[in-house]
Amino acid sequence: MNRPLGGLLRETRTRIMLLYAALMLAAVGIAVPIFRHLLFAAVDSRVKTDLVEEAEEFQAVYANWEQSTTPTIDSLTTTINAFIADYIPEDDNFFIFLLDGQIVRANPPALPAVIGRESAPLETWQALDDYTLASQPSGDAAVGDILYVVQPLYIDGERRGQFVIAHLSAGERQEALAGIYVFAKVVAGLLGLAFLLAWLGTGRLLRPVRDLATTARSITETDLTRRIEMEATGELGELTATFNAMMNRIQSAFESQRSFINDAGHELRTPITIIQGHLELMGDDPEDQSETLDIVMNELDRMSRLVNELVLLMKSERSDFLHLETIEVATFTQSLYDKARTLADRDWRLQIETRGRLVADHQRLTGALLNLLKNAAQHTQASDSITLGCRHRDDQVEFWVQDTGDGIPLPEQDRIFDRFARVQHTHRRSEGSGLGLAIVRAIVEAHGGEVTLVSQPGQGAIFTITLPLEPPLEKTQRPTAPVVSVGHRLKAG
Repeated sequence: MNRPLGGLLRETRTRIMLLYAALMLAAVGIAVPIFRHLLFAAVDSRVKTDLVEEAEEFQAVYANWEQSTTPTIDSLTTTINAFIADYIPEDDNFFIFLLDGQIVRANPPALPAVIGRESAPLETWQALDDYTLASQPSGDAAVGDILYVVQPLYIDGERRGQFVIAHLSAGERQEALAGIYVFAKVVAGLLGLAFLLAWLGTGRLLRPVRDLATTARSITETDLTRRIEMEATGELGELTATFNAMMNRIQSAFESQRSFINDAGHELRTPITIIQGHLELMGDDPEDQSETLDIVMNELDRMSRLVNELVLLMKSERSDFLHLETIEVATFTQSLYDKARTLADRDWRLQIETRGRLVADHQRLTGALLNLLKNAAQHTQASDSITLGCRHRDDQVEFWVQDTGDGIPLPEQDRIFDRFARVQHTHRRSEGSGLGLAIVRAIVEAHGGEVTLVSQPGQGAIFTITLPLEPPLEKTQRPTAPVVSVGHRLKAG
């Protein structure tokens, strides 16, 4: 599919490649002059080495002349002619012999004007009394710098001339620049190939991002099952895993909400149908009307309790659900036990195995444990016992409600904490909405704890609530209230 140029330029891959190209070109732009400078310096160093070697060859001849003959102008001239005949200078090197201010011999004979008669370098060399290795600019780009060695010539202790080896750097540098140009062509080709491979590689690396966009566009309200296949690693792999995990949570939340709405609708439909049916059949008889109103009010009360419980479940997902305070565990458990004894005629028992403190929401925790106690009372007989207990275990507090009733069938234990779940195949049917244990779990999880069940049919059940001494901060996001005891609050300060 053809894309407009503007859309192509806005792609992340294009921007990465443009940034990559800019950085590479900037690096090459900086490297070329540095490389050129270093290369020229290396060439000059090699040339100076050659100049010194050629100067040393003449020094050997010159020393032999001083020792073997009578030093005169004529004998020196003869020695110079012999040296010129025997030694050939390196490329772009010039041998120049000066005697009494005049050029007497040169090799090659034709000197460039820049180092010829009456040139500025020649005047400089004639004034030198010591052995000198140096360089100076020529002022002509076609000539380059002049690198030279000057060896003074003496007769009977008097300086009579100079031997000069001069090198014009333009030729060497042109050869070096030719190498740079070839290198630049190779680098340009390699950069082009690198850009192409980087373009293809970047596209492959960014495929999870495109897959994410494609998957996000394909997700609808009725289809939340699409996921990205896990192939990437590193940050993109983490992004893929995070997106898939997010979609799992969203799908779970949607399914939970859909199930919640369906279940709530089913539970509310029954009292609405009962109310509608009785109102439609209600006659003019005052007694019949009174009975109908009693039934309607009972169903409305049941609907009200159901709605309140649904609202409580929804609030349990909010960060301000809990209002924390420090609770004396033993006093709190004793208070719960006193309330539980009024629920039904049972053999109530209390086990307090700790005197510590707990940071929790007093009201919510009371409601959760009373739900468990009411549940135990509904599924036991007068001859059964119900035990409420508490204890410390490491950095946690455990509350448990144990009864000797019918117990809960194993197949039912996996769903007992679900919304609107009711235990089937029992001698007694719960009169509740089926939200009690779901509310217990929501309250406990809001505290960062867990609720567990251990039960065998015919052997009763044990519900255990395990809470950390202090709920995780992300579970509450609210400051802890001052220390309180059951029944009263201590004033701060």
